[in-house]
Parts: sequence; C-alpha cells; structure tokens
Amino acid sequence: MAKTSETRFYDSVPLFDAFEGVADETNYRALPDDWMLALADIVNSTGAIAEGRYKTVNMAGASVISALMNGLDEKSMPFVFGGDGALAVLPASMAERAKAALAAVKTWVLEELGLELRAALVPVRDIRADGLDMRVARFKASEEVSYAMFAGGGASWAEAAMKAGRYQVEAAPPGTRPDLTGLSCRWNPIQSRHGSIASIITVPGEKGSGPEFQALIADIVALTDEEERHAHPVPELGPEPRFSTQGIEAEARARAPHGRRLLARLWITLQTLALFICFRMGWNLGTFDTTRYRRDLANNTDFRKFDDGLKMTIDISAARLALIEARLRRAEAAGVGRYGLHQQDSALMTCIVPTPMSRDHMHFVDGASGGYAVAASKLKAALARP
Repeated sequence: MAKTSETRFYDSVPLFDAFEGVADETNYRALPDDWMLALADIVNSTGAIAEGRYKTVNMAGASVISALMNGLDEKSMPFVFGGDGALAVLPASMAERAKAALAAVKTWVLEELGLELRAALVPVRDIRADGLDMRVARFKASEEVSYAMFAGGGASWAEAAMKAGRYQVEAAPPGTRPDLTGLSCRWNPIQSRHGSIASIITVPGEKGSGPEFQALIADIVALTDEEERHAHPVPELGPEPRFSTQGIEAEARARAPHGRRLLARLWITLQTLALFICFRMGWNLGTFDTTRYRRDLANNTDFRKFDDGLKMTIDISAARLALIEARLRRAEAAGVGRYGLHQQDSALMTCIVPTPMSRDHMHFVDGASGGYAVAASKLKAALARP
C-alpha cells in the first residue's frame, strides 16, 4: 500500500536501540487525535490456560496482529502483542477495514480455536478527553525489525473501556475467515537455560508514572541486562528444531477452512521438515541462509516491551530474579509501582513470517505455562490490595 501522510506519521517517529530508552519520555511522540486503537483479548484466558491451552491462547493473540496487518496491507503497523491479545494503532481512514478484520478474527477464534475474543476500536480523541494520552515510540530490535512502545495511560484506558463493553466490534457472520497469511506456530516450548522463564508486568503505582517510576523501569532493565544476552529467552541461534504437531495443526487451521485442510497440513509439514533438516545439518536452501535466519529469529523477538508499563518474558537466574523482585517490592511499598510475576520452565514462540526469504519476520514470546496472562491476574490482585 502506498504511504499517505497519515501512515507516514509512525515512520517519522525516531528509532532508539538501547532498551532502557523505553523509560525516556523524549523517545515518544503523541498519536494524532484522529487515530484509533484496535485492540482485542481472550475472554477468560486464565481459564483456558488452566486447561493447558497455552499455545492456543498465544495463537489467538497473534492472529489479531496478523489479521490487521493483512487486512490493512500495512506491514509497519504499530502494535504490541500481549500474550492473550494485542493492540494496534491506525489512522481513522483505516477504521472500517480494521473493523472488518477484527470481526473476522473474532469469528475465526471462536470457530477454530474454541475461544471467545472481544474486540474494540477506540478513538484517541476520547482517551484525551478523559485526561490521558496515547504516545508511541519505536524500539529497534534488529536491523530489520522495530516494535512499537506505548505510554500515556491510553492503552490501559482503552482496555478497561473494552472490558466494560464500550466501543465493541461484533463478530462477522459464521464461516467468515480473516487473512492470516504468514501466521506460524511451529516451535515447541523453549526451555530455560539460566534458571526459569519469568513473565513480568510492572505498571505505575499510586504516585503515577513520573520520574520515580521511570527510575524503577531503568533499574529492572539494568538488572536483566546483567544476565547473558539481556536475559533473552531464545538462544542466539534460535530454538532447538523439534517437530510440533500441535503447531502444525494450529497453522493449518489458520491457512485453510475445515474440509480443505489436508493439503495445507501436508504443505506445512513438508516446509517444517525441510526447515528443521536445514537447521540440524547447517544446510542452505538456494538463497535461504540457515545461519542468518536463525540469528534473525532470535534478534527479531519481542521479549521486552512497554505498554503503559514494562512487560518482559526473560530467561533469568534465581539470584538475579530475587534482586528484581526485591526492587519491585520496594517500589510497591513506596507506591511507585505494582507488579505481577509468573515463573515457568519454558517459553512459547508464535511468529509472523511474510516469507522465509525476507528478514523482517517477527516472533512473539510468552511464558509456556500462563506467561503474561497469569502475571496479569497477579497484577490485578495486587492492584486490588489497599
């Protein structure tokens, strides 16, 4: 799609490449008043996780991003993956197409994954009318991929409004399918190498998101930076290739409707086998450079983000995690921040790969036994405490 003055706004936001920059307000730019937030999440995701449906919940969350990207034909769309949902921002001129994509993905998630997705389109203007803001920054994760970071309180306001039943997008008619081209779920859980996989969510406390909260974020990032590769949960050369029948089935559901899924399943299986053989043997396939792809896979992963608060899924030692939690407890006692933290043995990865030959493939990481959803439930309990 040709760039317009509206869509060029995000391209004009300067990149920063040191993650501690998420705490620097000068990296953020205010979204235009006439932009919209497109957001969605799984109803009772904690219940689905309790049933062991971690991979399905993550697939549903990533499907929101894939459906919007493809429906809007906008690959550089600012978004954030939340584990059991996602948020994206877009010009008002794209609102109708975004509504159609959200409606279709609601129907697909219910029919194919057996989960209920709620979705909403929220005007930035309404957020500001209620005294909050919506600002965006761009973190350069690698040479090929950057991720949006959001601040100002607007994302949290929009999520609360959606859960209260406002700005709702209704599901499309039965049988409607979104365009989920590129959505991939082929990887098995990635085991911790340093101690445990910790999913952490930290938000401002009673004192708000001023300098004390920014200092808290800087301290937590500094502590994780002391771990190997900044506590990255994905090995430097990507996860160990293991065959995931569950992931192949999930991807086949995204690729083709019931009754026409056999060929899609076979094709995905052949692709997966070829990829994993190349990984294990170190072979290249034509112009496909195996080593470069594996490094890009790790570098392009969104294991740290900022969305009105710090969210990270990290591979961390017990000693360093104890230091992080002690810092979070001190901040909570001082009214500076509140947090939710969930530990597990492994991480899950869901991907959007436009084509294996390009280097702009994106990979979303969450904890493999609840991750952000469980951390969010613990945060909710913390917020309810006096």
